[in-house]
Amino acid sequence: MASLSGRFRDPRSTAYDFIDSIVVRCPGCAEAARVIPAPEEDPAPGGRALCRPRRLVCRGCGLSRVWSGRLVELSHGTARPATDPYFGMPLWLQVETRHGWLWAYNLEHLDLIHRFVQASLRERAPWYDTGQKMTLVARLPVWIKRAKNRDEILRAVSRIHASSAAA
Repeated sequence: MASLSGRFRDPRSTAYDFIDSIVVRCPGCAEAARVIPAPEEDPAPGGRALCRPRRLVCRGCGLSRVWSGRLVELSHGTARPATDPYFGMPLWLQVETRHGWLWAYNLEHLDLIHRFVQASLRERAPWYDTGQKMTLVARLPVWIKRAKNRDEILRAVSRIHASSAAA
């Protein structure tokens, strides 16, 4: 998971890079469920299809719902529990800390946060370089970025990871 050098380079990921598969709490049985793109006959060519139909699927109780709306609300902030942008269901991968809620859409998102927090050297892309500037890492709350909170955040990530065994 972590490199031996303790170095992290921002891969310039955004929240949109992690919403293809979101782990949520099932409204039927309160177990882990997934929000995934609904199968389409004619997917939109190229790029991200943010408003493409989604499906909420639970293996535990067999619940299946389809979303085909137009409004997508990404979770921002850490003052309250996070929800998925499509159905508004609470995320499965989240835990409350004394600073606020630490959450992730899926295990890849959680791994990115883990690698960032664990690193002693955190590098951003050069300001003069082309590409995404306000990345997911750049938008993390200050309390997650502070070195003095590193151990607490890593423990919270471990607790979330332990809960993901059911996902």
